[in-house]
Amino acid sequence: MIKVEKIIPGGFGLGTHEDGRKVFFWNALPGEVVTEYDITKQKSHYLEAVATKIDHRSKYRVDPKDDCFLSTSPWQIFDWNYENQLKAELVVEVFHEHHIDIDQPKIFTDNQPYYYRNKMEYALYWNNESNRIELAFHARGSHRKTPIQTSSIERPEIFSAAKAIVDKLNSAHEEARRYQSLLLRCNQQGEVSGGLYENHQPHPVFKNLTDKILGRTYSYSPNGFFQINLPVYELALQEIQKHTNTDNVLDLYSGVGTIGLSVARGKRLVLVEVDKSAYKELERNCSIEQGDTTSSERSLGSNITLPKPILAKSEDALDFIDSNQTVILDPPRAGCDVKLINKLLEAAPPKIIYLSCNPATQARDTKMLLDKYQIEDIKTFNFFPRTPHIENLVILSLK
Repeated sequence: MIKVEKIIPGGFGLGTHEDGRKVFFWNALPGEVVTEYDITKQKSHYLEAVATKIDHRSKYRVDPKDDCFLSTSPWQIFDWNYENQLKAELVVEVFHEHHIDIDQPKIFTDNQPYYYRNKMEYALYWNNESNRIELAFHARGSHRKTPIQTSSIERPEIFSAAKAIVDKLNSAHEEARRYQSLLLRCNQQGEVSGGLYENHQPHPVFKNLTDKILGRTYSYSPNGFFQINLPVYELALQEIQKHTNTDNVLDLYSGVGTIGLSVARGKRLVLVEVDKSAYKELERNCSIEQGDTTSSERSLGSNITLPKPILAKSEDALDFIDSNQTVILDPPRAGCDVKLINKLLEAAPPKIIYLSCNPATQARDTKMLLDKYQIEDIKTFNFFPRTPHIENLVILSLK
């Protein structure tokens, strides 16, 4: 029997084995006692496992909506209010680990814990009994495919389209082993694009989708990068916009441009992106204005135009950082390169806006920036309900 002590960053329930090893549990809440479990990873000093039998059920435990919840959204067993509170508390914890004391931040959500994902990738499973293909996900901690009948984390249009595609494959007597996966994306209007990835074949080019964010239209590829939960993303952009109060804005790690182009209208904006596929979409989004997709520049104001974005690593675009701008950071999970942090400290722009999908690396980077900056504001966003993923916004102003 192992008692779960707490939820830790990363989403596991933490317990201690009788031999002293730490055990990281899925499907277990603080205060619960795990009496049976399946080990998914075993190391000399820790275990990862899925709890299969629980005593002393937590008052915060709820029944999951889907049988496949451990594969897609392991926090379906958390009470909704408890999930939001816990995410804010975990932000405080990871900042404290880096010796930064903060008040518990306000957490933003649109209170839609299900049917929010606008992108989903399914595995295909061959049922030997029925000789049919079924939609599937990989079991957590395993390469084993688990067939599914329902899935409630993605928009219903996506799941309906996925089932229709599988029905067509079965009507044509196709075999699952021919395909790597099925990827589908849906915009806010319910239009679905995407399709099948075949094994040993180049990935196909799918029809682009468009969506509006803060009233501006964006084009994006279904198999490229674009935000998963647009309603909550807009809440984050509205907070960022409040702090974008200089005439010059530098948007690093800009992706397809949804942050800078949304919040820096009427300002001199420089966008930097290294991924060639995202950069292509970024160029297209820079040209979209009131239905015009041919212009090489987009008018931002009476005398201000948007220049061509920069194709480069953000840590190699240091010459674009100066002391008279707002700098927006939205790096990958690894956080910012140290030479970028050092350049920010050297140039000392008045405001740094740091949005992160990994509060741990964000806290690490913030600790270095506190040599010259102070935390003006911090807010947490539940971009990915029913999962342990956290999006966090830190506003830094020059001391």
